[in-house]
Amino acid sequence: MTTTDNNNKSNNRGSKFIKDIGIYAIGNIGSKIITFLMVPLYTYFMPNKSDFGYYDVCLSMCFLLIPFVTLQMRDGAFRFLLDCDDDTRRQRIVTFVTRSMLTTMTLAVLVTIVLSLTTKIGYLGYSLGLLIALALQDVYSQVFRGLGNNRAFVMVGILSAFCIGLFSVLFVAGFGWGIKGVFLANILARIVALIVVEARVRLITRNTRWSINIGDVGRDLLRYSLPLLPGSLCWWITGSSDRQFIKFFLGLDINGLYGVAARYTGIIMTLAVVFYQAWQETAILQYHSPDRNRFFSKMFNGYIFLLSAILVGYLFVLKLCYGWLANSYGESLNFIYPLGVSAVIFALAAFFDMGYQCAKDTARTLPAIVLAAIVNVALNFALIKPLGVYGVITTQLVTYVVLVTYRWFDMKRYFTLTISKRVIVPITIVLLSGIPFYLSPNKLIDIAFMIVALMLIAWSCGKDMRDLLLSKFTKTRHSTK
Repeated sequence: MTTTDNNNKSNNRGSKFIKDIGIYAIGNIGSKIITFLMVPLYTYFMPNKSDFGYYDVCLSMCFLLIPFVTLQMRDGAFRFLLDCDDDTRRQRIVTFVTRSMLTTMTLAVLVTIVLSLTTKIGYLGYSLGLLIALALQDVYSQVFRGLGNNRAFVMVGILSAFCIGLFSVLFVAGFGWGIKGVFLANILARIVALIVVEARVRLITRNTRWSINIGDVGRDLLRYSLPLLPGSLCWWITGSSDRQFIKFFLGLDINGLYGVAARYTGIIMTLAVVFYQAWQETAILQYHSPDRNRFFSKMFNGYIFLLSAILVGYLFVLKLCYGWLANSYGESLNFIYPLGVSAVIFALAAFFDMGYQCAKDTARTLPAIVLAAIVNVALNFALIKPLGVYGVITTQLVTYVVLVTYRWFDMKRYFTLTISKRVIVPITIVLLSGIPFYLSPNKLIDIAFMIVALMLIAWSCGKDMRDLLLSKFTKTRHSTK
């Protein structure tokens, strides 16, 4: 194959990847934009910081329990459905996933009933409802993707986002239900979205056969998914246990401030998820390509430029608007920059996760995540008393750096990446951005720095990356004429 053929092949894969990013962006960003827009609503109608802090703790616990309720079927279902070309096997996969979900959700209800009779936990029933709603959306959205219906995946995201906004305004602002209204809005929105989309596409209904013989599908799925369970616990420790440390050592008021900052930097996490989902599909399909290392390297270098531009642009726009976005939670602005950098480092670590999925070697994910969890817990205990909330933030940064470093070396068993010298520019800009973010008192200076920084990142990414993006944009624009 000639160099020209290789370049054309790489560009075609890159163009498809960018198209996939657009698809997944629509499905993911809508809910996060609504979450972003709801924060001012919640902070206005819930001025008591401890209320928002308690909801944030409940949400954090739901994220801890989701992998156990779903048995990590979201990853297994997508991975096995993606390379499945047999209708009967598809039905076996979907049926096994549905049976497993019903079993685990029933157990969750029974455990909640026992807890309600023996202990007093505020909003326990609402937390169970949120857990089940999040689990169902999490799993069946990935089933839609695995079955090749990205439109259904997108519709679930858009519809749930719309309903979250509608129900939040109705329950929180209209009825004044406070934290109860936040719970109900997020529960009902996800359930309604799944019911409406499934009624339209009937993918789950058509592919679920209660009497079908599952065969070896269940064993294969569990062999892939179950090793991810301890990893998910460690992910929670590294990514969400910070709320528990803050609640215990610093109180719910500080947790409310931290939760608001985390909501806003969560937009960066969402953009990383968009890339991850598009990259997940591309990487699995291209894993056995002869030029895998070259293609993966190109995507990784491009990812660094993309994340750097998003981080710089988003942080300074957020700083300019934070006064009216956060209301009485304005002091949480101080947490935004380091949390944003943490989100970017986490996104880079997630890129390497694809090697394990491509090779179906999910058991190897565990050592790195266990190490990161140990580092996280140890540093939180060591730093939270002398540094307060900044000890938690520092812990998160160090934890993700450890994770990226470990996976960088471990990934060499699956693929080899070549890092371009050009990435020094965006990395340097990101590190220097902290100076004007904290020290600049003038909005014009912030705007000027942001524009210059984005221009430098765009210039430094190189002609190949710019041509790919511009050619895709030009193609899309011409197609609409």
